[in-house]
Amino acid sequence: MSDANAVDELELAALWLAQGRGVALATVVRTWGSSPRAVGSHLIIAEDGAFMGSVSGGCIEGAVVVEAESVLATGSPKLLQYGVSNERAWEVGLTCGGSIQVFLEPYRQDRGWLELSQARGARQPIARVVHLERGDSCRVHQGSMTGSLTLLPETGAEVGNLLSANKSTLLETSEGMLFVQVYTPPLRLVIVGAVHIAQALAPMAHLAGFAVTVIDPRAAFASAARFPNVTLIDGWPDAASVAPDAGTAVVALSHDPKIDDPALVVALESPAFYVGALGSRKTHAKRLVRLSERFPKEILDRIHGPVGLDLGGRAAAQVAVSILAHMIQVRYKVADKTGSA
Repeated sequence: MSDANAVDELELAALWLAQGRGVALATVVRTWGSSPRAVGSHLIIAEDGAFMGSVSGGCIEGAVVVEAESVLATGSPKLLQYGVSNERAWEVGLTCGGSIQVFLEPYRQDRGWLELSQARGARQPIARVVHLERGDSCRVHQGSMTGSLTLLPETGAEVGNLLSANKSTLLETSEGMLFVQVYTPPLRLVIVGAVHIAQALAPMAHLAGFAVTVIDPRAAFASAARFPNVTLIDGWPDAASVAPDAGTAVVALSHDPKIDDPALVVALESPAFYVGALGSRKTHAKRLVRLSERFPKEILDRIHGPVGLDLGGRAAAQVAVSILAHMIQVRYKVADKTGSA
């Protein structure tokens, strides 16, 4: 499964369940032909008809919601298959139709989902394996296996390989048809400098699936009033307890070397997939001279400066769009056809 997996839907499902509402969980387990939603995509349905997420971009959601009523009434899962016509496919932006298999099951906040949530909170990948006929499941995490589903050694080894490869897929085994869903930690964005561009970038990045942290030693800047619903650290970036990993982007926006440079040092010493810094080419050249006392050129070349794609915009929100677009481009290794800003 890719970075953009449906954790928000699972968190909302847990909230609905805590409110006393019955919840069904639909998951894409196989596709043929064109599909607007990847294998592993979720749709959650409450017993009152409310739903969130998508399994087809709008083609079959209504039918799945109807099926959820019987799943919630019986407590038994269903494996559903739908075909999407060429005409209907055009309506959701596809070039041709296809087929999709969806596994629909009651969502219960048992230890299994709690374990999944805890693993992701610790930024550790975890796989959920579900038997598509019986509905029992297990979790594979850091070499351990827990749950009501017992896997044969060779199946367990294959699941471990899928976990390492971050791949969700169907497995046809002697034990029956299994669906392996790999949940990886969400991408993370660390913004250094609680400036006006950061105020635009933080909510945009959240919508794009990033867990956002804003760091600024100036408490007046890093305030909840300016950054609602964002993790804030009003300390120096080199002292903050944020260790960038391979799923982290670090963007320095303060335009103050006293704040930006320590953050860039931490980022360059980490496996962060994206390191960017705000400033003109002249400002960036001076930055490289300062940092050259600590890093060789091949390391300094990791810094995207000036940060973002050259989209031509100058307003804070427009610059934020260019930064987010470049982060996504770099993450998924898409060739830059426009040049950096």
